[in-house]
Amino acid sequence: MDARTEALQDAGMDTRLDRDASNCSIARTLEVVGEKWTILILREVWYGSSRFGDFERVLGCPRNLLAARLRMLVEEGILATETYKEPGSRSRPKYVITPKGMDLVPAVMGLLQWGDRYRADPEGPAMLTRHRGCGAPVDAQIRCERGHAVHAEDIESVPGPAFRMKAAE
Repeated sequence: MDARTEALQDAGMDTRLDRDASNCSIARTLEVVGEKWTILILREVWYGSSRFGDFERVLGCPRNLLAARLRMLVEEGILATETYKEPGSRSRPKYVITPKGMDLVPAVMGLLQWGDRYRADPEGPAMLTRHRGCGAPVDAQIRCERGHAVHAEDIESVPGPAFRMKAAE
């Protein structure tokens, strides 16, 4: 336990229950990607879709909602647009994943892995994820910075640099 946590506990404060939970990276992330269509758009990008019509066809998402979600993903820097033009047609945007968007792959793969285990069709998963290099199934895992596999029960949460306690009532 660090000195800051000890001092808070000595003052009768519980860092789990008396913290300012509004200052949370998970909550901020969910403001961006916490809506069904947004995650499904990202899934389709990873499956190879890049055009508005492709997303609309596969997802069945209302056009106005799809346009809004794509615009938000571009504004957030998760997707970028590039122009393409088919012969005889006008120029249109296609959507490509950015490095910031690629950083979401482990989170979405974790959702996929959980869904394949607990929510898949009785016949099994609809899609399989494999390592292109060797063909082995892909498995989302948690590892510490030193490379150790970490299980949920081995994770410890401690106050970070932006930790704040609730204001006194």
